[in-house]
Amino acid sequence: MNRVSLQEPAEVQNLAMPSFRLPDATSIMEGALSQAMDSCARRLNLEGPQAALELLRRQDAAAQGYCHYHLAQQVAEALATLDDNVQSVSMYEFDATPEDRALGQRAEGLPIHLIVWVGRKTSAFKSLVTALDRALVKDYAELIGPRRLGHVLDVQVIDDADVDSRRGIASLLTSLHNRPIRLWER
Repeated sequence: MNRVSLQEPAEVQNLAMPSFRLPDATSIMEGALSQAMDSCARRLNLEGPQAALELLRRQDAAAQGYCHYHLAQQVAEALATLDDNVQSVSMYEFDATPEDRALGQRAEGLPIHLIVWVGRKTSAFKSLVTALDRALVKDYAELIGPRRLGHVLDVQVIDDADVDSRRGIASLLTSLHNRPIRLWER
């Protein structure tokens, strides 16, 4: 009687199982700054991301604007991917006052200011934002320069109650004069 061998052939035994890794803040933001510099270079018609990097190191306002906008888009997508509670993500300008602009003074381009509308505020979401910020701080400091960064992101979290009552920063969502740019919406 023929017996069926339960042992797998050698070729099958030597195959390694692919590792499965759940997305986390560091892996999601991996390469985000490089992509942002590439986008910036295309928008400014530069020879490549290295030219954009040089402009960022010199704190060029246009390069910072394009790079930070692209980073904000990536952060918005990451937040929405990692938390189903996110309703929308918007970017707003905060640093420069009209007086600063009139006098030719400009604030440094960081942090990137975001308003994230969630169904409900949770400590898990706050931890997610902190992890994304930490990943970006590390990459930004390594690529852009030696200065010490505290934060790349300034995320203001609002919920349905804030939006309904137009409380605090949630009032910007319906502002006629300083409306933020909607980056992502569910």
